Amino acid sequence: MKLLENKTALITGASRGIGKEIALVFAKEGANIAFTDLKEDENSKELEKQLNALQIKATFYASNAASFTESDETVKKIMEDFGTIDILVNNAGITRDNLLLRMSESDWDSVLTVNLKSIFNLTKAVQPIMLKQRSGSIINISSVVGLEGNAGQANYAAAKAGMLGFTKSIAKELGSRNIRCNAIAPGFIETEMTHVLNPEMREAWLKTIPLRRPGSATDVAMTAVYLASDLASYITGQTISCDGGMHV
Repeated sequence: MKLLENKTALITGASRGIGKEIALVFAKEGANIAFTDLKEDENSKELEKQLNALQIKATFYASNAASFTESDETVKKIMEDFGTIDILVNNAGITRDNLLLRMSESDWDSVLTVNLKSIFNLTKAVQPIMLKQRSGSIINISSVVGLEGNAGQANYAAAKAGMLGFTKSIAKELGSRNIRCNAIAPGFIETEMTHVLNPEMREAWLKTIPLRRPGSATDVAMTAVYLASDLASYITGQTISCDGGMHV
């Protein structure tokens, strides 16, 4: 039996990068996939096609995770289509990097809204479903930056650190109903965002990693599979660093 067979996962911001890989790995483990992003495009269409080819049910929903109303409406649509939500992966996120001296109010607000408010929106929307089922796994994709901070990313670090406090609180609130909430803190992961780094910056990052290599989206996805599955049935309120030892 596959690890996530007969489960339905909702994954936000999943058209590309880490979210996309989580969707693919979950599907290979037997999960049905509801995934969201801001708008339908070639990436979302192709992923939906790839997922359905794995003989599971997969549907894309255009939805802004930063909108409380849209998140609630999307969850209702998913319940109509799938009948259940067993796993929530809060992955939607953006960056607006700059030194605080040059950071605009809109850069601060947009990052906090998309990266942090979105997990409130989605978790609140799925909570009644999981409470009724008396089971569920919520996984928040944070960052090593939320653990250590990083110059030029005060907004991003604040949002990702806020995720960790939220994770611990929800674990305590919902644990008695067999609903688990954990976070993953990826380190230097090969994605479209890291491809723009110049060679010198890339080399500097790699020197801080004991395993001396960047991680892959698959590394993060496999960590998410563990947390979503019954293998982690006694794990809640935790943050797992998926960073090659960068944060020890």
